[in-house]
Amino acid sequence: MPQIRTLDLTDDATAAAVHRIGRAAYAVEAELIGFDGIPALGESLAGMRALPLNWVGALSGDGSLDGFLAWEEADGSVSLDRLCVDPGRFRRGVASLLLRHALDELFPGRPVEVTTGAANAPAMALYERAGFTRGPDFSPVPGLTMASFGRAASATSCEGGRGSSGQG
Repeated sequence: MPQIRTLDLTDDATAAAVHRIGRAAYAVEAELIGFDGIPALGESLAGMRALPLNWVGALSGDGSLDGFLAWEEADGSVSLDRLCVDPGRFRRGVASLLLRHALDELFPGRPVEVTTGAANAPAMALYERAGFTRGPDFSPVPGLTMASFGRAASATSCEGGRGSSGQG
């Protein structure tokens, strides 16, 4: 089972691994949702490092990064920015492990919001299993429909399960 650790993106190897996995995961999501304009796909390593986000990763037994979760906090609530899994590690529960850790250990009892491509069925299922309620869909640009999800401050611990990468 992977171990969850805080990620330090000032470390070159860590940042490079996060960037590589993010681009690979978002490439898969782009195929799923039929939209290749996902902003993170064109994000530079320096641009990613400059984001004001908190980062945790799932590390396998050999220390390699299997996936990561990044979020920001404001006014007592949490907004998940990205949840990505190395495509070679899909369907192994990495996304569920990261999300469960975040909800139970990092911000228990706090309201959490996230968005994902509305056609990204694995991510949609992951958030629904974790107790998120689907909110309104929206289209930030033509050809892309996003689904919004929220999890109330009083939500219970998320259930186990397997998921894929999600866009936050």
